Amino acid sequence: MTWYFLESSAFAKLFVFERGSDALIHVLEKVEDPQKLVSALASLEVRSAIRRRQREGDILPADAGLALDNLGAESLRIVEQPVSPAVIDVAKLVLDSHPLRAMDALHLATCIVMRDTLRVPDICFVSADDSLLKAASAEQFPVLNPLQM
Repeated sequence: MTWYFLESSAFAKLFVFERGSDALIHVLEKVEDPQKLVSALASLEVRSAIRRRQREGDILPADAGLALDNLGAESLRIVEQPVSPAVIDVAKLVLDSHPLRAMDALHLATCIVMRDTLRVPDICFVSADDSLLKAASAEQFPVLNPLQM
């Protein structure tokens, strides 16, 4: 059974329609909620992206409100990993091994900690960021880019 860790660039595609949304939704329709994993940071980053798009006029206020409502509902159903001291420690190691930004390292570290904590060997790391996918692959995760599906 495959579990899916959704980094923010992928998680956002579930709430605001953009390139890659259809393909990702199609994959996740068949996945039980507890098999969807995110960092606790993902909801904050996606909220920020929705509000930014609203301010820039890319989406209407009503659509932003609906997207935020859906984000809140989805966040209650999936598994969120808090940013813990263990995640921070692993993120430091990730930064020493891969050329990533701090937030990207936190997402990858969160996935690593979840793999170890949940003892789930088959977690697919989902992101629309190629450098993050390369690092996740180097950390022995199968990867999925919704932009290339």
